Amino acid sequence: MPREIDLLGVYMPTLTLLFLATLAVGWAIDRFIASLDLYTHAWHPILLRVSLFICFYGAVALYVYQ
Repeated sequence: MPREIDLLGVYMPTLTLLFLATLAVGWAIDRFIASLDLYTHAWHPILLRVSLFICFYGAVALYVYQ
């Protein structure tokens, strides 16, 4: 995968676009978990949200750059 992507004449790092895609997917998963009211079982819901996002972002980045 290229290190930079030309987006309307602006070179963007690939990881920035992966971050935005992961942010959208993470938001959808977060809403799904919240609708099931599973955050009431977490000790610190904000920490869980950030941890899930970091895990998703890391997994996607490692998958793309392997």
